[in-house]
Amino acid sequence: MTKKIFVWMLAATLICGLPVSITSCSKNDAEAVITKNYFPSWNNCEALTALQEYVEDVTNPKSTNFIKEEDRIATFDMDGTFVGELYPTYFEYNMLEYRVLDDAAYKDKAPEDVREAAQAIRDFVRNGKALPAHFDMIHARAAAKAYAGMTIAEFDAYVKAYAAKPANGFKGMTYGQSFYQPMLEVFEYLKAKGFTYYVVSGSDRFICRALVEPINIAPNRVIGMDVRLESNKMGENPGVDYTMGKEEYLVRTDSLLIKNLKTNKVLQISQEIGKVPVLTFGNSGGDCSMHNYCQGNHYRNAQFMLIADDEDRDHANREKALGLGEKWRQSGYHVISMRDDFKTIYGTNVQKVEFTF
Repeated sequence: MTKKIFVWMLAATLICGLPVSITSCSKNDAEAVITKNYFPSWNNCEALTALQEYVEDVTNPKSTNFIKEEDRIATFDMDGTFVGELYPTYFEYNMLEYRVLDDAAYKDKAPEDVREAAQAIRDFVRNGKALPAHFDMIHARAAAKAYAGMTIAEFDAYVKAYAAKPANGFKGMTYGQSFYQPMLEVFEYLKAKGFTYYVVSGSDRFICRALVEPINIAPNRVIGMDVRLESNKMGENPGVDYTMGKEEYLVRTDSLLIKNLKTNKVLQISQEIGKVPVLTFGNSGGDCSMHNYCQGNHYRNAQFMLIADDEDRDHANREKALGLGEKWRQSGYHVISMRDDFKTIYGTNVQKVEFTF
C-alpha cells in the first residue's frame, strides 16, 4: 500500500464517524460520499424500504414524482403511532381517571356524569369491563368539564405533572417519555428531506402540545380535540362583541368544540393546514379517513399504519394486530410491525412489567 493511498483511506475513516457510513468514493477527486444513517432503531424491513424509496423519489428534482418543499406535508396521529397508548389505555383517559378519582384538589367537585366516565375507565383498566358505546365522545365531554376554568398555563402544567409519573406497565419510563424511538427517527429523516410534519390527534390539542414539546414539535403544528376558550372576564359576551383587556387571560370552558377523529381529522387538516398531505401515519380505524384523503392527492403519496403486535416489549394483542395489519394492507396502506420492524420500542433501558393498581 502506497503512502498516498494510506493517507486517503485514513482521512476517509476519520470523516466517517457514527452515525454515518461511506456509500461510494470518487476515484477522480478522492472525496467520500457520506450518507447519514437515520434509522439505527429499525430492522431492515418492507415498511422502511417503502418509506425511504418514496421519500428519495419525491425529493429528487429529476424524478417525475418530484414534490416541491412547500407541498411536502406529512401528518401523524399521536397515540399508538409515535407515543405509547397501552398503559393500559390512552394517556388522556388515564389522566381523566386520576383527575376525577384520585386528585384531592378536584375529586369531590366532579359532576356525576364526569365521575361516571372516569369510573368507566377505571373499570375497563382494572377489571376489563368494556367501555360504553361511543365512549370517545363520552370522554371528550367529561374531559371538557373536568378541566374547565383552568388557564392555558395551568392546564399545561397539569398535563406535564401527570406525564412525569411512572408509566403503568413499564419500568424505567414515565408517561412523558413513552415515545417510540424508531418513529422519532422518522421525524428527523423527514425534516432533513424538507418535509413539514403535523400531529393530527384525537386527543386534546393542549395535551398533545405538552407531550410533544420535548421532541420540538411546535404548538402550531398540533391539531387535536378542542374545547372553547374564553377570556376570564368576558362572561356571556360573544367574542365578536367583546374587547379583551391586556390584563385578561384565557381559560378553558366546559364546551366541547370538536372530537378530532375519522373525517373530522380531514376537515381540520383542510382548515388548519390548507393542503392535502402526501404522507400520513396512523395506527387505527380513526386514521383511515386521513389516509384516504391523502390517497386522493395528485402527487405521489404514501400511507403507513403501525400495528401493536409485540407482546414481549409492549402490552399488545398480537392476534388482533395481525388481523388489522391484513385489513390495512388491503386498503393500500404500508404496515409497520412493532415486533418485526423495531429493534427497540421505547429504548433499551425500558422494560415491560405487569400493571399495578
